[in-house]
Amino acid sequence: MTQELPILIAGAGIGGLAAACGLARKGLRSIVVEQAPQLGEIGAGIQIGPNAFHCFDYLGIGDEARAVAVFIDKLRLMDAQTAEEITAIPLDEPFRRFYGNPYAVVHRADLHSVLLNACRDSGLVDIRTDHLVTGYAQDGTTVTLFVKDREPIRGRLLIGAEGLRSPIRAQMIGDGEPRVSGHTTYRSVIPTEQMPEDLRWNAATLWAGPKCHIVHYPLKGWKVFNLVVTYHRDVKEAIAGKPVSREEVAQGFEHVHPKARQIIEHGSNWKLWVLCDRDPISNWVDGRVALLGDSAHPMLQYFAQGACMAMEDAVALSHCLEHFGENPEVALQRYQEMRRVRTARVQMNSRLIGEYIYHPDDAKAAVRNHVMRSMTPDDWYRQLRWLYGSNGLDEAAVTGVAAE
Repeated sequence: MTQELPILIAGAGIGGLAAACGLARKGLRSIVVEQAPQLGEIGAGIQIGPNAFHCFDYLGIGDEARAVAVFIDKLRLMDAQTAEEITAIPLDEPFRRFYGNPYAVVHRADLHSVLLNACRDSGLVDIRTDHLVTGYAQDGTTVTLFVKDREPIRGRLLIGAEGLRSPIRAQMIGDGEPRVSGHTTYRSVIPTEQMPEDLRWNAATLWAGPKCHIVHYPLKGWKVFNLVVTYHRDVKEAIAGKPVSREEVAQGFEHVHPKARQIIEHGSNWKLWVLCDRDPISNWVDGRVALLGDSAHPMLQYFAQGACMAMEDAVALSHCLEHFGENPEVALQRYQEMRRVRTARVQMNSRLIGEYIYHPDDAKAAVRNHVMRSMTPDDWYRQLRWLYGSNGLDEAAVTGVAAE
């Protein structure tokens, strides 16, 4: 009887929808509940490495994801104080051949729509909005999801994918509020014609400076540019999506070269986020309940891997449930074994590169420049293989983990 019950997913963001999509590919029915009254994604652009494209292909949405992406020519690191290029990683055919897939940028809402359409078209995903999750209970064979002012929902297992402040995580782990980094990030999206002509590069460009950095790249078929400005302001409280003035964004950037500072001057309708993450944890499974994406391993933005890791989680979860579906608790443990070390590595490295690559000053910056300028494209490809490779997400890796 329990095999006929749906799998419950809390959260209809990129991670939750990717999980539902992956389950549907295996013929598994799910119910996805979302707190918001309407489906959609806030934010703007995200970068998607080859590992994300591996996931798109596993999930059966490779063509659709490629259709909404902008395929940039390079990853470009600039010195924000001198306006000199430190290094650039070409993303041309040798890169694609090395990793088996491209690197691109995409508007978060466009990617969300691709996943949403795939879920709806599957006929196996029931999405319910305006559902505020309050907790869960389990009896060894089923899980009950509690929703504010609504009837409880019963399923055979539960995936918590509600993000940084997941109620499912709060009940399972109880580790309180996330860690506030104090780094403020300001985001803006502007029409391409408002972007300075001398910065309209087909690249994901990062200007690195002391305690700050600036990022820009094109989106939506070059109709708009995504702008991101980050500064260490030592803010103590989390903030998400607060409108701010251009003058506030510009504070502290007097030491930055005027060419880079143009980004702030040309941005409009800036919104503020204070970056938060959590320390890696060794367990995110409780019986028939598991966490996914930011609910399990929230990370700083500096590796541009938050959405990518959530999609990898979704692929691994779907494979594990297909192979060990008769015992959901074993399946969830296998899923955790596949994902725990890799996601912790990305969490930890995201903190490190924020300090030593994006924001160093003086001697530390000089060392960064010296080391990175000496690296060839092949050096970069090998250096990043652990991140952008297939990472054992095929079905054979599931049984390989199980045999250990």
